[in-house]
Amino acid sequence: MHVGRKALIDHDELRRLIGEGLSNAELATRFGVSESGILQAKRAAGLSKPMLDHSRAIPWKLDRSHSQSGPATNLRNLSSVAQGRAIPAEKLNTALRWADRLIAGGLDIAYEPERGFQEVPAAAGRSLVEGLLAEARRALEPAQD
Repeated sequence: MHVGRKALIDHDELRRLIGEGLSNAELATRFGVSESGILQAKRAAGLSKPMLDHSRAIPWKLDRSHSQSGPATNLRNLSSVAQGRAIPAEKLNTALRWADRLIAGGLDIAYEPERGFQEVPAAAGRSLVEGLLAEARRALEPAQD
């Protein structure tokens, strides 16, 4: 046995222990690997949720003070749904109502670090909110049958 050999983590055993609620630290101790090794094993076994990418929904570098604002939250929630993630119904409904209100008013969202989010007239055919809402609605369609 040479140094650097990959520890073999049985995926069925890993799935069972995760189901029992063991933390990553407890799993690492159980399998004799680092927590990073557990995270890699979870990914390999398809047991970790893929990271969501919200860069299209929020194409700006947000100032920390704006990252939890209503518009940022609604954009992230719509982006999550568009990427297939289930979110609580009340968060979804809030984001859908917000987006519908903007679109009905011919508005889109803009952002400046100094001023935060602003509702602005939508550019013809290229509304960030409208595109994101359409993606979210498409992702929701099969679930509504």
